[in-house]
Order: sequence, then C-alpha cells, then structure tokens
Amino acid sequence: MPERPDFQQRQFAFAAHIRDPQHVAVPEGIEDRRMAIYRELFFNNLRSLLSNMFPVLKKLLGAEAWSAMIRQFLKKHRSTTPYFLQLPAEFLEFLQHEYEARDTDPPFLLELAHYEYIELALSISELSNDLCGVDPDGNLLADAPVKSELAWAFAYQFPVHRISPQFKPVEPGATPTYLAVYRNSTDKVGFLELNPMTAGLLDAIDNNSRGLSGRSLLLMLAKQTHYPDAEALVLHGATALQEMRQLGILTGTRAARH
Repeated sequence: MPERPDFQQRQFAFAAHIRDPQHVAVPEGIEDRRMAIYRELFFNNLRSLLSNMFPVLKKLLGAEAWSAMIRQFLKKHRSTTPYFLQLPAEFLEFLQHEYEARDTDPPFLLELAHYEYIELALSISELSNDLCGVDPDGNLLADAPVKSELAWAFAYQFPVHRISPQFKPVEPGATPTYLAVYRNSTDKVGFLELNPMTAGLLDAIDNNSRGLSGRSLLLMLAKQTHYPDAEALVLHGATALQEMRQLGILTGTRAARH
C-alpha cells in the first residue's frame, strides 16, 4: 500500500491520541494544553450521549466504572456510522463482542443494555404499518389478528424491565421474562410483560402466513402445549388479544382465510 499523505497521518495520530491518551503520545507539534481541550471534549460528549441512552446501566455501574467502560469503547470500537442516534447500536455491538468484562459487572449487564437499546431503537424506527385491509375494530377471534410492525417481542433471562438500583438480581429467573416492547399511535414507547402462553400467541400471530383466525391460533397453541382445557385458553386468549390491541401491539384484524 502507498504511504498515506502527511495530513492523513496527522489525522490518524490525532484520533489515536484522543481514543487512548494514556498510551498514545500527543501528536508532534501540538501543545498538550491545546490537545487537552479535544481530549475532554470528545470523551465528555460521548459519555454524556451514552448516559442519556443507557441511563439505568450508567446508574447501576457508578461514575467510575461507567467512565472506564466508555473509555474502553472509545479505544476498541470502530464505529461504522457517524450518526449520533445510531451510537446505541454501536455501543451494544461493543458490549457483545469487544468489551472486557470486570468481575464486578452485574450478570444482567448485556441483557439490560439490549433492553435499553431496544427502547431507543423503537422510538426512532422508521417502520410503519400497512393498514390497507386492516379493520381496527375487527373480531379478534373470528378474524386474523395483525401485529404492529412497531411491536417487538423478546425473551430475557433476567427481568430487565424491573432492574434498578433497588433491584439487582444476581441469578436468572426460574423462567424467562417475555416482553413485548411497542410504540403506539401517539409514538409513546411502552412494554407489556407476557407469560409463556401469550408470548407464544404473539409469535403465532407474527408468523400467521396461513391467515388463521385468532380462535384457530389459540386452539393450535392449546394442542401444541397440551393445554388441558382448549376452550378456557380461547377465553383467556380473547382477553389478552383485546389488551394487546388497546396498547397498539395489534393494529386490528384482516379477514381470516382459515
């Protein structure tokens, strides 16, 4: 490879020092007093942005550990985007693949970071719902329920939505925590905790390529899980479907094909 032009070499040296000032010397010809302005500006801005995007994680780690994590991110990770609103995805990528964990890190660190990232990602998502042919007041049992494109379901080992300085679980729950994170018609982001059955129902709705009615989906779920009273499950499922529609997780129904 041809040698980089002098101005590019200076840029790389400048950036390398900004990322890791403890191990990379100040570029030749630049006064350290002036360089300190850039060191503090870059680091403080990045820390402030990520603190706003991951507020619970930052609070739980404490100022010193949080700053150390941000410094490690700055040193190790090479972002693929210059956009501030995409920083959370870059930070999550760093935590999942490059971060050197500390013995004092909570066991739920990655899951909590993912949950906080999802909240922001959903709030800025440009996805929209195709409401052509959707009846917002349709019969959720007789017709085929339609899931919103702005409702995302996840399973976590830890109850990430309840973690706080007052609640820091040290072991995963006995069963997974199922959450539907959604953005409603007023662009408000919320979450609904699901039980295994309602999580399975929402997944069946999302993958309902056959156009089954809500009742058919519930009966299929009862058969798959060996539920002892299929009609009772349909009754409970009708209530769950109604709640999901009220929240905006479901946009309505389409005509069932089966």
